[in-house]
Amino acid sequence: KSIGVLGLPIMGGMLSQSLLNLVDAAMVGSLGSQALAGIGLGSYANFMAVALVMGLGAGVQAMVARRKGEGSNELIAAPLNEGLLIALLLALPLTLLCWLQADNIIRLLADDPAVVSIGANYFQWRILAIAAVGCNFAFRGYWNGIHRSGMYLQILIVTHLVNILISYGLIFGRFGMPELGPEGSGLGTAIAMLFGSALYFVITWYAGREHGFLRARPRWHGISAMLRLSIPNSLQQFFFASGITMLFWIIAQIGTNELAIAHVLVNLALFLILPGVGLGMAATTLVSHSLGARKPDDAYRWGWDVARVAIVTLFLMGMPFWLAPQLVLSIFTQDPQLIALGEWPLRITGIGMSLDATALVLTQALLGAGASRTVMSVNLGSQWLIFLPCAYVVGPVMGGSLLAVWLLQSLYRCLTSVIFAIMWRRRGWVGIKL
Repeated sequence: KSIGVLGLPIMGGMLSQSLLNLVDAAMVGSLGSQALAGIGLGSYANFMAVALVMGLGAGVQAMVARRKGEGSNELIAAPLNEGLLIALLLALPLTLLCWLQADNIIRLLADDPAVVSIGANYFQWRILAIAAVGCNFAFRGYWNGIHRSGMYLQILIVTHLVNILISYGLIFGRFGMPELGPEGSGLGTAIAMLFGSALYFVITWYAGREHGFLRARPRWHGISAMLRLSIPNSLQQFFFASGITMLFWIIAQIGTNELAIAHVLVNLALFLILPGVGLGMAATTLVSHSLGARKPDDAYRWGWDVARVAIVTLFLMGMPFWLAPQLVLSIFTQDPQLIALGEWPLRITGIGMSLDATALVLTQALLGAGASRTVMSVNLGSQWLIFLPCAYVVGPVMGGSLLAVWLLQSLYRCLTSVIFAIMWRRRGWVGIKL
């Protein structure tokens, strides 16, 4: 019951994010494979940029839940104040750098001039919302940390509805908006993220003042603790995002059609991954709260219980992917060649995701315990030292197909699940202080 009450709203929010990505891909997919490939590159370049502030969400959530477990009511929102300040300080120079270097960044990832042009324009619009994304993750951590994840879900749904309407209008020139084509999707998303930040601020201003929201200036020891917890997670997110972008570069060496369908495949994979991460975020709160209340055995059991729920959930959600992959892919493209390229990789995604559930959940559970450096080491080591070199050798060097690369990806994620399961069982995370 506790997992459902806390986890279902977070899962709903993650599913809404997945659906937004899929709707975005479906709208742009109607403009052709080059448009689809371009926004794919732009979106993952943007993922690299925003990853540097995404770690604040887990840091704020773990510290808020720990303060709540300790009974420090007036200090519960202090980590949020610190997270917001850090988000703004990091985002401003990052936004300027990415805006000025957008063309050079995208040109590193693809050779097709049309794909580069679309990707660079899309990327420039998206990075205008880096500060908003950082703030949104910090707010999300606060609401999840106080066991009110329903508020996160409500705000996210409203934000996504705004995103879909504005992006549709800007892509196709509807509702009196200019017709910007693929880059309209990037501008629409940036506007929606800024709107979401404003909505979070207004609601938290009225509901979070009793917890200390903006009632005192952030203190250095709090900022230092937040940085110590968030920087490893942000670096992990950054290198993970860089790894996804590198994967797209590897696939681009195989072919433009493979790159276009890979963008669809990744968004479909996120449809399963993000609910798993949502359940993991429930584990973050449950584990951190139990440790704050000095109940390490409860924290240990929460990790396994949430992982079991995630395995069953992702297996059921992935069934359409391996039972009817052609039907699923036809939503995004009518090109028979693209559908044929994506059929078996999508089957592998649907079957393999339940095996990935343990890693998705225990990653977040370990973050709730404060083991952010350990999580970073395992995830980056398995991705950069094992998967990406093997994918490059099997793909561009040996002339392997997209299917071979996708199979390698599933195998490496299974390996990561085994490693995290062993780490959780050993309980080396119990004594970490936040």
